Amino acid sequence: MIKKESIESLKNIIDIVDVISNYIEVKKSGTNFKAVCPFHGENTPSLVINPNRGFYKCFGCGVGGDAIKFVQEYEHLSFIEAVESIANSLNFELSYDKDDNFKKDNLEILETLNKFYKRNFDLNNYAKNYIHSRGINANIVEKFQIGFAPDSQMSLDFLKSKNVNFDDAIEVGVIAKDRDFYARFIKRITFPIFSNSGKIIGFGGRTISNHPAKYINSPQSRIFNKSALLYGYNFAKDEIYKKSEIIVVEGYLDVIMLHQSGFKNAVATLGTALTTEHIPLLKKANPRLILAYDGDKAGVNAALKASKLVANSFDGGVVIFNDNLDPADMIKNNREDELREFFKSPKPFIEFVLQEIVKSYDIKNPFQKESALKECLEFLKPISPIIKNEYKTYLANQLRVDEHLINLGSENITVETKPTMQPKLSKPKPQKKEFKKKIFNRVDIVEISIIKTLIQNPNLLDLIIERGDESIIFKSFQNEIELIKQNDLKNPKLIEILLNDNIQECNEEELQKSINTLLINLYQEKMSEVKKKILSFEDKVFYIRKIQDSINRLKLGELIAYEEV
Repeated sequence: MIKKESIESLKNIIDIVDVISNYIEVKKSGTNFKAVCPFHGENTPSLVINPNRGFYKCFGCGVGGDAIKFVQEYEHLSFIEAVESIANSLNFELSYDKDDNFKKDNLEILETLNKFYKRNFDLNNYAKNYIHSRGINANIVEKFQIGFAPDSQMSLDFLKSKNVNFDDAIEVGVIAKDRDFYARFIKRITFPIFSNSGKIIGFGGRTISNHPAKYINSPQSRIFNKSALLYGYNFAKDEIYKKSEIIVVEGYLDVIMLHQSGFKNAVATLGTALTTEHIPLLKKANPRLILAYDGDKAGVNAALKASKLVANSFDGGVVIFNDNLDPADMIKNNREDELREFFKSPKPFIEFVLQEIVKSYDIKNPFQKESALKECLEFLKPISPIIKNEYKTYLANQLRVDEHLINLGSENITVETKPTMQPKLSKPKPQKKEFKKKIFNRVDIVEISIIKTLIQNPNLLDLIIERGDESIIFKSFQNEIELIKQNDLKNPKLIEILLNDNIQECNEEELQKSINTLLINLYQEKMSEVKKKILSFEDKVFYIRKIQDSINRLKLGELIAYEEV
């Protein structure tokens, strides 16, 4: 993990305007900056950036936060990945806890070796011809940084020439040791595997020398967990969020060819079945999930296992490629339109699972038919009652039994509400309306102007306190004053005020005048109360004169404290 103090040091040097302007165009607007919000559709700028406080806020969709939050949301990264991305752009060296001290240098070994593999690919006609024969064009080779690992000794000599410590190279999985050191990737096409933030964390390799292991991956390590990674996700994530759909295929070449043909939301598992560790990554954009697997026995079994895993969590379904085809072959053979239709109409996960379970039994045998039914009901058990009831007729048809024989049970199962298909950031925005509704008269406007001034200059709070009880002086924004007193200046309520260009900020002289305005308003209210009270003539005159005197002094600009009458 990155040390907390290192993150704080980074935050101290971040210029939020510089960070955000790397992604979108920003323009100066008074003391703030404005931009068209990238998180919802709009034509006029409603995203406001305050450089002094290091915060942004969109008054259209309500999103907001600091520079790290912006990078997280824009790049679809975790907090740590966003921190590392910003640090890298600023050439800031992060400090890691002891277990992670190896991280930066070791990742550089992978980057260095990838350049070596790419250079070897350019020099190796056999490797280039193989890739060309698969229908992959030069632009995609460059985008996915396809390379070629030569014989073991050449790779070892290269690492020596770069003064790479072999123990570090073992730790990141590019070499191994038996009696002697040897390279893990030998005479293979190489596919660098990237983290979500675009850092190389491992490699996949495809033999072109008839090695019995057609594909190999980097071994499991502290930076490479193939059971949680998806190949191509770093390239696909923007399209996944845009389309709210993700296509999971089986191989590197499938992903590469799909991207080449415009299916830019395609990813692949790394030689493993889909696991529970993949689920958090798959769920990031709340997408429709399509599993596209080969039609051989291994592919169908993998699709069945994966479908059981995701059936209760994702909309979508399964596409099975028969006749020894796969997505890469279909694209090479100019069958993109057919492929597009497959992806539009996958077989729903539950339907696919029930069908495959039934197919695994001889349902002409009544005992096996009963076993098939039991297995199907066991699969349906955790699925919400509403959804599984939809499949009652389908299951009856598959088993060729009367529907009334299928008892789905009455388990107390909580219905899981499906997440919306839109990213969280583009939800409607009530905040803007609420805020406008709250500011409805002249006194409120004066109060909110004072609040904004105090957020920028909390040391001026003493000017309020010495003029009277702030809980009496402020009518509409007492909570905000309390937040300032508690120094909770990053509270969303205060940030919203700070970033609103419609609210004017005061200098110290204007602040004192504004306080006088609030005190005058208080005394005028008190005057109305006194006039309505049942008092002796002498008392009423006394109080009215006293109040009027205070009002007159305040109007002349005297800095007097409020006194209860």
